[in-house]
Parts: sequence; C-alpha cells; structure tokens
Amino acid sequence: MGENIIIEPFEESRLNPNSYNLSLHNELMVYDNYELDMKKENKASKLIIPEEGLLLEKDKLYLGRTTEFTETKGYVPMLEGRSSIGRLGLFIHVTAGFGDVGFSGYWTLEMFCVQPIRIYAGVEIAQIYYHKIDGDYEQYISTKYQNNKGIQPSLLFKDFI
Repeated sequence: MGENIIIEPFEESRLNPNSYNLSLHNELMVYDNYELDMKKENKASKLIIPEEGLLLEKDKLYLGRTTEFTETKGYVPMLEGRSSIGRLGLFIHVTAGFGDVGFSGYWTLEMFCVQPIRIYAGVEIAQIYYHKIDGDYEQYISTKYQNNKGIQPSLLFKDFI
C-alpha cells in the first residue's frame, strides 16, 4: 500500500478483495448525561471491555475506536460495519462512515445495538475501503479530529464558539 494508505498494525489475513477489516480496541466511552446539548461539551466516561466481554444495553450510544491507526493521501477512506456484526443488530457507525482525504488517526465508532449484545476487544468489527480521487483536492487539516490519539466524543460545540 506504500505511502498513500497506511494501516498500523497491518495483518495480511485481514485483507479482503475490496476492503480491510479493522478491530475494536478495549476502550469504550459513554456520555454521562442522558440529555445532550449540541452547544456544550458533553462529558463522557471511559469503560474497559474485560476479557469475558461487555454486555451493551439496547438504545444506548457507545463510542469505541479501532485498534488500528490509519492515514490516507489521495484517497477518500470509507468505513462500514461488517455484515456479520450488523446481522447481530450492532451498528458500528450511526452516521460517520465517510472519512476525509488525508485523515490521519484512529476511527471513532458510534456503536448502537437494537438488543443487548456481548462484545469483545479485538473482534474484527468494521471494514475500511478507499475511493481514489481524480483531479485536484485539498488534504483534510481539521483541528477537531485529525491526528487523534483515542476515542473522540463530539466536538460539535466548537462550531458554536
């Protein structure tokens, strides 16, 4: 994949004909309050997925992240849940499966389940694939989510400042 697509760590066994499987890190985050406000920073707490797994509650949003760090140049990264995960009623990105050209960091997963489900750290939970860009483009340089080091809660409140 050279310099234009970076996935670390990379395991060849996770490479599919059209995508690459990304795994779930052992950290999750949940918002502390039931009611959230778009104009304010919403506090959140971290959870650790134990070895025996963690039972997710239905109708609750969990933020997770990929174990893998990705970086792209000249491609638009796209993230989708694996069909085997979706068939268990776990959605791994409520709205944000579209990356920006030049994104560099870990993918925050917006996890939501339709019924209780036990999850495990390290499970191959999502797949990433890339669209090539034709023509001129500008690299993504956001200060909100670029080069993140972990789970990123919503930073929408910064748009109101």
